[in-house]
Amino acid sequence: MTRALVLAAHGSHLDPNASAPIHAHAERVASLGQFDEVRAVFWKEEPSFARAFDGLCAEDVTVVPVFISDGYFVQDVLPRELRLTGRLSCVDGRCVRYTPPVGSHPTLARVVLQRAWEAGATGDEGLAVLGHGTPRNATSEANVYLQAQFVDEYRAFPEVAAVFLEQEPNMRDVFALFAAPAVVLVPLFVADGWHVGSSIPAELALAGAELRSGGRRLRYAAAAGTHPAVADVILDLAEEAAAW
Repeated sequence: MTRALVLAAHGSHLDPNASAPIHAHAERVASLGQFDEVRAVFWKEEPSFARAFDGLCAEDVTVVPVFISDGYFVQDVLPRELRLTGRLSCVDGRCVRYTPPVGSHPTLARVVLQRAWEAGATGDEGLAVLGHGTPRNATSEANVYLQAQFVDEYRAFPEVAAVFLEQEPNMRDVFALFAAPAVVLVPLFVADGWHVGSSIPAELALAGAELRSGGRRLRYAAAAGTHPAVADVILDLAEEAAAW
């Protein structure tokens, strides 16, 4: 049986950086040769979600949502656009396996830790996992808290907490949430878009990738979702789905 892997992500009409890491993950997975076909599809770019299966020859297709939240896009938009009926669907004669989003998988915590170390963390700091959050959708926060829990279970940092861009606990209060004199902030975002590159540094008044205030230090890491090891998280999800 031939197999295909489809990475589904949001993308952006305005920011080319939004899709760049998704294409990079797809290329890395394809290079490993575990799937006969690998492609990326997007909500805001081409190819669109609705064209996910166009031209695919594979009989068995695994769709991995490259989203952090298990919210509106994962629960409603993708199933509708891909004509899915559940975790296992038959679409145009193909078996389609629909995995949970990348943001829910335990191995993503290792990527968060790697980003913290790359930012200069030594393990004596507090580690803040930064999510977008929104008061409009209660499910938006769930995987941010989940990843903070997974990270904490590694016992690599004395304190780990979730903070958010648009809800409480807010990233602007990050020093109040930790006793440690230094904190490393890891954005749990899929891409280096406007928030990661502009709005978050501006709101935190970062000087480069660092903030010093009242004798304390905040280190700002690169987005977790752009790390090459996210491809391993995608493969873990696909491997688990293969057993269904």
